[in-house]
Amino acid sequence: MTDLTATVLPLDNTADTAAEQYDPAHDYHALNAMLNLYDADGKIQFDKDKAAEREYVTGHVAANSKQFASTAERLDYLISNQYYNPDVFAQYSAEFLDRFYEHVESAGFEFGTFLGAFKFYTSYALKTFDGRLYLEDFPQRCAAVALELAAGNEAQATEYADEMLAGRFQPATPTFLNLGKAQRGEPVSCFLVRIEDNMESISRGINAALQLSKRGGGVALLLSNLRELGAPIKHIENQSSGVIPVMKLLEDSFSYANQLGARQGAGAVYLNAHHPDILRFLDTKRENADEKIRIKSLALGVVIPDITFELAKQKAQMALFSPYDVERVYGKSFADISVSEHYDEMVADDRIKKTYIDARKFFTTIAELQFESGYPYIVFEDTVNRANPIEGRVTMSNLCSEILQVQEPSAYNEDLTYAHVGRDISCNLGSLNIAKAMDGGLAHTVETAIRALTSVAEHTSINAVPSIRRANEEGHAIGLGQMNLHGFLAREGIHYGSEEGLDFTDMYFMTVAYHAYRASHALAVEHGQAFKSFATSDYAKPAGQGNYFDKYTDGRRSLEPRTAKIRELFAKYGIAIPTAADWEALRDAILKDGIYNQNLQAVPPTGSISYINHSTSSIHPIASKIEIRKEGKIGRVYYPAAYMTNDNLEYYKDAYEIGWKAIVDTYAEATQHVDQGLSLTLFFPDTATTRDLNKAQIYAWRKGIKTLYYIRIRQQALEGTEVQGCVSCML
Repeated sequence: MTDLTATVLPLDNTADTAAEQYDPAHDYHALNAMLNLYDADGKIQFDKDKAAEREYVTGHVAANSKQFASTAERLDYLISNQYYNPDVFAQYSAEFLDRFYEHVESAGFEFGTFLGAFKFYTSYALKTFDGRLYLEDFPQRCAAVALELAAGNEAQATEYADEMLAGRFQPATPTFLNLGKAQRGEPVSCFLVRIEDNMESISRGINAALQLSKRGGGVALLLSNLRELGAPIKHIENQSSGVIPVMKLLEDSFSYANQLGARQGAGAVYLNAHHPDILRFLDTKRENADEKIRIKSLALGVVIPDITFELAKQKAQMALFSPYDVERVYGKSFADISVSEHYDEMVADDRIKKTYIDARKFFTTIAELQFESGYPYIVFEDTVNRANPIEGRVTMSNLCSEILQVQEPSAYNEDLTYAHVGRDISCNLGSLNIAKAMDGGLAHTVETAIRALTSVAEHTSINAVPSIRRANEEGHAIGLGQMNLHGFLAREGIHYGSEEGLDFTDMYFMTVAYHAYRASHALAVEHGQAFKSFATSDYAKPAGQGNYFDKYTDGRRSLEPRTAKIRELFAKYGIAIPTAADWEALRDAILKDGIYNQNLQAVPPTGSISYINHSTSSIHPIASKIEIRKEGKIGRVYYPAAYMTNDNLEYYKDAYEIGWKAIVDTYAEATQHVDQGLSLTLFFPDTATTRDLNKAQIYAWRKGIKTLYYIRIRQQALEGTEVQGCVSCML
């Protein structure tokens, strides 16, 4: 069996051709830059970007690609030279592989933008080990991914490839980058690990950070259970150093595990708002923080229960509870206690040490830090757990704040072996391009995507962290995401955040959820089993008695579009919106057979894959009509919003113009149909105040939003630096 533990270093030492260096007509970089300049008629020059894409692919890429006479010769070279994993291709006959590669190459794929092509060839395409020649184009990368996902099933391999080539489904970067390759990282996007209040668990957590970063995944860790600064150790007072030293150790670990120099490991830490170290935790991100405590690269997240908002509303003090004492009194970790439910009880319990801070000042501190750094992320703990269909508590999220799954603590012996293997989280992600999925009829695309992501889960085994391996094997959890909402709405003449935009978001996500559950039910039938904890989940409760699908069957809400425009839109694309009868039939089938995946949906921020797919990112509005990116040695690259033309610019207001309220409203429509979370970034003008940020946080909490990701403050250009006729400067 080929060793797949190494992580490929994506070197790009390809050379520019003489024509590219000296002939302006073939200068793809200059052509792309013209996208940011109006023409003589005051129009955006979209054709220049497409010309840049063609020059780049037919010029630079073609001149720097290794040529092969046949598919057999190409695969033989790539396998024998340890570029491709032989085990993947050995599952298929030579005759099928010939037909399959002929099929994918005949699809006529072209990138929609220059940045899409540039991002693919610099970051995803397989290259020779010296980085000088490309060994794959986009269809060939899709083919390798599809072949590994299908595990020998020829029909499935073709389906997976077709969905990717059509742009309807795009696996997340780790999956799309790694599958099929011999030298690679894991195809998993990120990981979540609990740390308990003992040295063994802390040591295991640091080891997990190192091991998982080595394999290419971002890692989030829960610190809420650690005793606070000054807490006793072995009954001796004032001994604990609190959470900050652990944060420093984790930051150094991520810096050390830098994936062969390709990039520094990425990590996040979460802390409950009622932990005594919460203000010190937040202070680590201040610009003027002492270097002894300053955290530069770790992302911070705060878990906030409902009671915190209620205390702020009452202008009251909020109690911070010693996790050490809470665990002694309740017999379980602090994170596993509902602070809102037990708040008064814990305040009254003299056995639990507590300190107090002003609740409103706490929220002001969060807003101040978000102005400075964009952090912390926020998890609305009680909202998350009310919506969680799985037995147990969700206590944290991931690096992008969309993964919300139940964990179980592990226990360790003194030699760090496992006394009990708990459950931690791996994220198997991929996203649909909403526009292309609608064009293709939606249902089949959703089913194919669910099967593809399930294959990632089934063929991944993180042996270095047994708690992650156990949860993956028992739950087959995945996260189907979405992108290009703004692009699709604009294409259809609908304003983002309008009544029709909200109506579409509601109907689309409900329809996706229906087909996702149908696909997971089909997988349970095929495998002859449901995910392990199905019997104790809300999916297994009797109809009308807390069953997860009651919200679709008990008449509490309409299942039909609220506007004529959206009713007509779904009819135009031939997409049936599920009725109450459809949901009832699905519910009954699931009660009988179960579903295979413990978790099904999560909407990530989608960065690079949006560019490759020519989509607007995730389901938030565009940040700019023409986005400016800095890309390695080439410098500035310009990216036009999907489906934007000179005739429909009115539908492309950016996120700062649209405002945070419309974004929250849009996410609220989607959230009710997503079993996990959605990565929600809020955008503010440079005139925003901490009060504005707090208002947005309270509004999001009241609207049922589960998490908040980054806060973005628009930075205005310095007076005198504007460029006349520059598109991005005018927007």
